[in-house]
Parts: sequence; structure tokens; C-alpha cells
Amino acid sequence: MLFMNFCIVLFFCLSSFAPLGKATFNLTFPIPHPNPDEVVHDVQRRVNASVSRRQTLQFTQEDESNCLTGNPIDDCWKCDPNWPNNRQRLADCAIGFGQYALGGKGGEYYIVTDSSDDDAVNPKPGTLRYAVIQPEPLWIVFPSNMLIKLKQELIFNSYKTLDGRGANVHITGGGCITLQYISNVIIHNIHIHHCYQSGEANVRSSTTHYGWRTKSDGDGISIFGAKDIWIDHCSLSHCKDGLIDAVMGSTGITISNNFFSHHNEVMLLGHSDDYEPDSGMQVTIAFNHFGEKLIQRMPRCRRGYIHVVNNDFTQWEMYAIGGSGNPTINSQGNRYTAPINPNAKEVTKRVDTSEGDWKDWNWRSEGDIMVNGAFFVASGQGVEVKYEKAYSVEPKSAVLIEQLVMHAGVLGVGGRDNNLGKWSSGAGGGTGFNSGDDDDGGDDDYSDYMSGSNMPLSKPALFSLFIALSSFFLLYITPQSSML
Repeated sequence: MLFMNFCIVLFFCLSSFAPLGKATFNLTFPIPHPNPDEVVHDVQRRVNASVSRRQTLQFTQEDESNCLTGNPIDDCWKCDPNWPNNRQRLADCAIGFGQYALGGKGGEYYIVTDSSDDDAVNPKPGTLRYAVIQPEPLWIVFPSNMLIKLKQELIFNSYKTLDGRGANVHITGGGCITLQYISNVIIHNIHIHHCYQSGEANVRSSTTHYGWRTKSDGDGISIFGAKDIWIDHCSLSHCKDGLIDAVMGSTGITISNNFFSHHNEVMLLGHSDDYEPDSGMQVTIAFNHFGEKLIQRMPRCRRGYIHVVNNDFTQWEMYAIGGSGNPTINSQGNRYTAPINPNAKEVTKRVDTSEGDWKDWNWRSEGDIMVNGAFFVASGQGVEVKYEKAYSVEPKSAVLIEQLVMHAGVLGVGGRDNNLGKWSSGAGGGTGFNSGDDDDGGDDDYSDYMSGSNMPLSKPALFSLFIALSSFFLLYITPQSSML
């Protein structure tokens, strides 16, 4: 009888959360890829294939070869002249450890029509905050240039794509973006800058839950216990803490084609040296441009497996790649340009660790180009055996770095050096595409260097949970008490 009562209660509990689906609650512990070297091998295979394809077509099909850059992510979608009407193809283009991030693939398009952020608990339909808390997959787009000044952290739900292609979209203010205990998020073509600490307030994280948030760190993007995350073609600068931080067992992350500038502690991967779940953290950092006025942490790693491939590091003030807690760092085909300071030429830094402790850490440089006296201190016993599979395809020479990172950062309107045209909404809520220059005006306000659908919030599932718990007490606790 007790077992039957338990089954009834279990059914009630599961039924209570069924409408929310896996997009709302991701309480399973992120599981790392069982063979990270296989993922590294696949990244290099895709780079080699894209570069070879470009070279083959260079003299035979001039128009197409101009489109192909050798960057396997961009070549996957940018050469399609109809990409604005086939936006969700982007979800098939990721590489590395974050390649399984679905984002909002298969979901409806949500058009952000309201740039305000007046209420973090009851956001208005049409705002970005309203979109990111929904339980279902959504592909979120912007019909025009937009400056979104957050009042509090923008807390995402799972299965969301933030697609800023064709518009000049800036996110600044309190928070900024928080990806906490969720999965499958793609953030693409967004300016994220001037993020400061916020909190000590209620903030909604889903259609059925809001809660008190303590003071945030002020990261540009905070990844906390999350998995299957892809951040691509964003421009990040001027934040209070990190530009991108991934901690607390986060894994399955790709950070690609981004432009980082004007910041101290750029990127933190790992919560602490003693936090063992971060041993399963796996991150790919590819085709990024680490630009002017950066000081350190590109990234700073604690535990985990970090693949740093085909990035351009344009000077640093302290160091480029640092770590503690025995992380594995696989640096392939990067260009490291050291600063003038003769005491800051080393690419690497073992943080607060003696050589006797770090000499066995697996830190490897392969095919990297060192400029202006830069040098990489490798370590690890038997490293040749460990990396044999990773190097079965040679990393693409850093000579091609300029070609691979030439479009790093935001593309198109508001981008640095190229124009994709402008996304717009068509009649009746459809989608359209206008080629040519932006005509909205006021673009001077959209600078990294400056000092929707009518989906109602669903009825709270907490009421259903209350019913389930009530049933538990009636069916199980009460009978037990009566027997005493």
C-alpha cells in the first residue's frame, strides 16, 4: 500500500512539471565528452577542409571563393545567399565542444520589438527579457538596431538562440547575461559591453519562477552549471568582472569568432582549484581576436580540457593563458604577439603554483606563431602519447590566422569591416531582408566604446506542485502517523 501511495505521489510530481519540459529544468549534472581528443581532431579536420575548399575554388569559381574564408563556421552559412530566410541553419555550424548546442532550433521566431527593461519580474511581451524566460525553444531576432540597457541580470531559459545578424544590437547595464543550470543556448552577433554589478532584487528566470538575486559579478556572460553553449561573433568589452566566465561544472562550450577588447580579466574557466566537478569542463576557443587593451586571462583555467585553436592574440599586459588546478591546455595554430614589456613576454602563467607541482600538467603548443619575443612554456610528461590522436591532423598554420579571424566580432550593421545587410520583419509578422546600408540613423549611440510574439506567461506550475505535495502528506505521512 505504501509503495502504491509513493507511485501516486511520484506521478503527481512528474505531471506537475511535464508542461515545462526539459527546457525549464536542467538539474542533471553536465557530462563531458568521453574523448576530448576526438573533438580536437574534428575541429582541425573541419578547418583543413574549409581552407582546402577555398584554395581549390580560388581560381575556378571566383564568386564562391570570395565567399569562402577557410573559417568552417562562417563558410557553413554565409555562402548561402538566402541565409536570412534560413537562419536556423546556423545551429548546424558550430564546431568543438559546443557543437551540440541546439539553441532555439526547431522553435518559432520571436521578434524583439521593445528595447525596454523596466520590470525584471513581469517583463512585457515584445521585450528580450520576456523571450529568454519562455519554456519552449525560440529563435530570437531583432528587426532594427537596438540598445538594451538591462536593469538586472538577463537570466535565460534553455533552448534559446539570440541572433543579432542584420541589426546593430547592444546589451549593456546590470548583469548582463546569465546562463545558470540550463542547456542549449546560442548567442550570435551581439555587442555586450559596459556590464556592471546588479542584484539585491527579484528577477524572473522562467515563466513560473522568480526569486531574490544577490549581487552579481558584473560579467558580460556568466555560464554557471550549464552545458551545450555556443557564443559566436560577439564583441565584448568594458565589464565589471569577466567578459565570459564559465564555472560550477559547466561544459560543452564553444567560444568562437568573437572580438575582445578593453578589459582586465577577460575569461575565467573554472570555479576554484578544489572544485572537482570542473575537471569535466571542456571548452573550445577558436577564431577569436583578442584585441587592444587586454591585460590577462585569455583564458585563466582551473581544471578541465581547454582547446585554444587559431586565435589571434594582439598583445597583453600580464599574460595570455593562465591556469591552476592542473587544467589540460591544448594550444594549436594561434598567433601570440607579445607586448613591449620585456617582463611580460611569456604567453603562459601557472598561477600561484610551484614548478614542482605544474611540471606534469599537460600544456602543449603546436603550430603556434610567436611574435615580438613571445614564448609558450609547455609541460607534461608523456604528452606526445596523450596528444597523438589530436595531432593526427596537423593544426592549420597560424600563417592563415588573418584569414580565419578576419571577421571576428559582430558582423554586418555595426560590425567592424563587413556588411550583411539588415534583417526586418515583413507584413503580417513574416521575415524579410533589406540589402544595403542601414537607414535608421542614430548609430553613434551604438558603440562598444561609449562612457514579439504574444505568448502569455503560463499559469504557475508551483500550484500543481503544491497539489502533489499535499497528496504526499495525505497518502503517505498521515497513514504513517496513525500507526504510531
